[in-house]
Amino acid sequence: MTHFTVADDLALALALAGEADLISADRFRAADLTIDLKPDATHVTDADRAVERVLRDGIEASRPGDAIFGEEYGRQGGGSRQWIVDPIDGTANYLRGVPIWGTLIALAVDGEPVVGVVSSPALGRRWWGARGHGAWSADRDASPKRLSVSGIRSLGDANISYNRIEGWDELGRVEQILTLTRRAWRARGIGDMWSYMLLAEGALDVVTEPDLQPYDMAALVPIIEEAGGRFTSIEGEPGPWHGSALATNGHLHDEVRAILAR
Repeated sequence: MTHFTVADDLALALALAGEADLISADRFRAADLTIDLKPDATHVTDADRAVERVLRDGIEASRPGDAIFGEEYGRQGGGSRQWIVDPIDGTANYLRGVPIWGTLIALAVDGEPVVGVVSSPALGRRWWGARGHGAWSADRDASPKRLSVSGIRSLGDANISYNRIEGWDELGRVEQILTLTRRAWRARGIGDMWSYMLLAEGALDVVTEPDLQPYDMAALVPIIEEAGGRFTSIEGEPGPWHGSALATNGHLHDEVRAILAR
């Protein structure tokens, strides 16, 4: 059995992201973009499906023994290594022509995300991280820069993102999220993958969302943690498997979790 290092797997994820970008960028704001409604009442476009197909084809060709879990085509295979992909995170933005969207590619080994790539061609930027290799970003045709979360230690100085208020209402935690926003310096509902990348860059200090799937989160975890931050569910459970996200610069994590738990 071929042994692949984390660096090997990161290189594959970055190459796959490049292929995905060609498809998603070409279909972005296309007049003939096909938009369908899935059974869960969320939207899917022909670009979502095409990107996931090319990602699956690339993984199957390069890592034939690995499992795959994607938003559009579900799970296949088994074993300790699983690739987790969201072909277009931010489909609602994508179909409306808003440039905040990206392809998410992760590799989890024994359930722990060890490689993560977030690629956003509309923003002209890509972020990546891998266990023991740091977290990085690069603008188009620019040299990579190492990422580091902020050093903010007071919630009163913190810049936070909480996505959409409806999700907190559905969870029955509107009062908790309002308490958090009132105590923060600034609060915005940026949403989707960009808010987490702003956290990894040190521009935001707290990002939290109440209703997510593993493919929404898996690629974010290595990037944020390698940048020095923390990523758990809002209940404090590690990893992307628990249906929600609380990502912070680390200093504010316990305080924010306590507020959201009330």
